[in-house]
Amino acid sequence: MAHDFPPFGDPSGGSPHGPSRTAVLAAVEARLLTVFGEPSGRAAVTFLGADRVEVLRFGPDAEGLVRYATLGMSAAPMADPTAAVVDQVRGPRAELVLTIRGGRDGVLRPLATFAATPQVEGLVVAPGGSLDLGAPLWDGAPFTSVLAAEPGGLVEDLELDAPADPVRFLPLLPMTPNEAGWKRVHGAAALQERWLQHGTDLRDPERRGVRLD
Repeated sequence: MAHDFPPFGDPSGGSPHGPSRTAVLAAVEARLLTVFGEPSGRAAVTFLGADRVEVLRFGPDAEGLVRYATLGMSAAPMADPTAAVVDQVRGPRAELVLTIRGGRDGVLRPLATFAATPQVEGLVVAPGGSLDLGAPLWDGAPFTSVLAAEPGGLVEDLELDAPADPVRFLPLLPMTPNEAGWKRVHGAAALQERWLQHGTDLRDPERRGVRLD
């Protein structure tokens, strides 16, 4: 994979069928800026054989929260890799949003990697699913994977011109290796219920794993 981190970028490209890449990403960025304000930083990663993915950083806000949002994942719909025919217009579209108290810019590359998985691996990222980096999300992080949560609470779905599906903004919840293993056995809902029962602050970059016994 080739990586580059310029300060600014201008996504381009598109298709004569359905909304163009440029139009979709411009609308996505406008929605993010409406919700979070002007970004405090941005970076881009280019993967071999895939389109560039940007990560925008917003904040910290008054509570010290920093939001990281991907920009590029929604340029094309995600498709089932086993499907005989891939629809270039219809299909789920998403971007990823991670909230960390105080921020951890080391998470930029992992986020871009997660956002590129639909292109690189043919993965359909949906609520309840998990993405595993296989390494700490940033230097010293106790987390190696994330859980994709239900969208809509932080950033509303972005409607696109028909027949394209809307863009959904999926919150990412960092998981420790033990939590990720427990989730694979018991499911995402059970893990989220454990977090809720124990009052887990999922935005704390140094939190310990929740009790699972």
